[in-house]
Amino acid sequence: MVQFCIEKGMKDLKIIDLRSDTVTRPTKEMYDAITVAEVGDDVARDDPTTARLEKLAAKMLGKEAALFVASGTMGNIVASLAHEVRGKEVILGAESHMFNMEVGGISVLAGGIARTLNYPGEVPDVKMIEAAFRPADIHQVRAGLICLENALGNGRVVPREVMADVYALAGSRGVPVHVDGARVFNAAAALGIDVKELTQYCDTVSCCLSKGLCSPVGAILAGNEGFVEKARAYRKMLGGGMRQSGVISAAGIVSLEVMTKRLLEDHENARYLASALNGMDNITVDMEAVEINMVFAGIDKSPAWKAALPARLLERGIKIYGEMSRGFRFLTHNDVTRQDIDRFLGELTELLAM
Repeated sequence: MVQFCIEKGMKDLKIIDLRSDTVTRPTKEMYDAITVAEVGDDVARDDPTTARLEKLAAKMLGKEAALFVASGTMGNIVASLAHEVRGKEVILGAESHMFNMEVGGISVLAGGIARTLNYPGEVPDVKMIEAAFRPADIHQVRAGLICLENALGNGRVVPREVMADVYALAGSRGVPVHVDGARVFNAAAALGIDVKELTQYCDTVSCCLSKGLCSPVGAILAGNEGFVEKARAYRKMLGGGMRQSGVISAAGIVSLEVMTKRLLEDHENARYLASALNGMDNITVDMEAVEINMVFAGIDKSPAWKAALPARLLERGIKIYGEMSRGFRFLTHNDVTRQDIDRFLGELTELLAM
C-alpha cells in the first residue's frame, strides 16, 4: 500500500477507516487526562478516577450506581448473571448483539435460555413480547429477563414510546428489563432527548465508551445499588477486576463529558454519505434507516467485484468490511471528516466504473 501511495503522489495519505466506530482513536484531551490520572486499586474500591467515572455515569444514565467494565459484552454478560437468569428464558431480538455477537454468553456463562423474537425491522414489538410469556405451569420455563437494544445494529433507533410500553409490560409480569445501550447516547442524540429519557424505561443498562465516544477501552453497566454490588462480584469472577483502572477511566470521563455532545456531527456525516451513495448508479441506500452513524448500502455488482472491494479500497487508503447480510456497512465517527467522506466517494466512483 505504501508503494501505491508513493506512485499516486500521496506519501502521507491518511487512512480512512469506515469499518466501525470501535476504531476511534483517543483524543488529545483523553491522553492528557490519562497522564495525570490519580489511581488506586479498584478491586479494593480505592481508585478515585474510576469512582468518579462510575458516579458520573450513574448520574447521566439516571441510575443509582454504575460499574466500569472492560467491554460492552462483559457488561451484558455480567448483567445477565446479576439478574440471575439461570434456568429462565431471556426474551430478546433474534438479530440482537447479545444473541448473535457475544459467543453465547447468556447461556454458557449465565445459564439463561434465549427466547428470540423476529421483530419487524428489528424494533421491539410489545405484543410479540407479551405473547412470548409462557403460561404459569410447572412444566414451563419462566421468563427471567427482557433485553432490549438501543440503538439497533441496523442503524435504527427504538422510539421512547416503545421502550415505555415494553417496560410497563415487564413490570406487570415482574420481569426486569436490561438495555444493551452500546450506542444509547447515539439513540438519545438522534431523538433529540436526554439519555435519561430512554434509560428510565429499564432496570439496567450497559453502554460502550470505546465506540463513538472514543475511549481506548471500557464500558459502563448501571442499575440500582443492590444490582451493581452483585454485578461487581460477577465482574471479578469473569476476570474483570482491574487494579489501577484510573488510567483508562480517565478517558471514559472525557467520553461522557465531552464526546457525547458531538455525536450529531457523526449522524450528519452519515446522512451526507448515505445521500451521496444513494445518488450513485448501482448503489441503493434505505435513507429512512440512517438514523445514527451507520450506513448500509446495497451494491448491484457481481459477487467477484464485491468480494474484491475491501482490498481495492485498502490499496487506496480506505478500510471497510466485506459485504454483510444488509449490504456494505460504513460507519462515521470522530476520526472521519466530511473531506474523508468525499475522498471515499471519489475512490468508490472510480472503482464502480471498472
